[in-house]
Amino acid sequence: MLLAFSEHRWEASVAELAEVIGSPVATTYRYVQLLKELQLLEEARSGRYHVTSQVMPLARAARLANDLARLARPTMEEAARELGETILLFQHFGDLAVCTDRVECDRAMRFTFQPGHSIPLGAGATGKMLLALLPDGEREQLVADIAREHGVEVREELKHALANRYAQSWGEIEDGVWACSVPLETGRPRPAVLSLVGPAARISEDARREAIDALQLYAERIRKAVTSYSL
Repeated sequence: MLLAFSEHRWEASVAELAEVIGSPVATTYRYVQLLKELQLLEEARSGRYHVTSQVMPLARAARLANDLARLARPTMEEAARELGETILLFQHFGDLAVCTDRVECDRAMRFTFQPGHSIPLGAGATGKMLLALLPDGEREQLVADIAREHGVEVREELKHALANRYAQSWGEIEDGVWACSVPLETGRPRPAVLSLVGPAARISEDARREAIDALQLYAERIRKAVTSYSL
């Protein structure tokens, strides 16, 4: 039930929560009451609930426990300085790409993706690259779901992403934004990608190609750091 809340749904009624978690309303109401007693949920306005600041230590604990983010951070900082754009680390969770870490550049028009921000698999460069990295059966099921629910066919884009080891997008998540994403080959079961986002107007075609090449090199450096740490 706690995972039903996100930046897209920060408050919900008992009936809405019941639908999300697939539980009868009466049972869901008991869950809500228990979480209220634990001070993890509170009533915002009549009949609607939101999580409390009591959950924030969980987010901090998750970040501290994520050794991939910790190992990737120095390389991400260097990439942001060299490329002059925001660098993001995303990992796969369920049907979402979740931002694990972010390093902003010092130029105007920075982006405010926060760790914990999520986007659907198949959306934007990051969502497509992560979706392409999933095992065949899981990927095909999600591709079929995307086509059925949104009327969008992404198979060709995923084939390109897998073959070329990058994906790019223009304005799919935010208007006027160009993004590219490359795989992080860490040898771990949870797929991860390194992404760059910036205003499309200030990134020329040549600069985009250079950014993709550079991002792939940075991803390889992170892979080596993770491998050395694992050994």
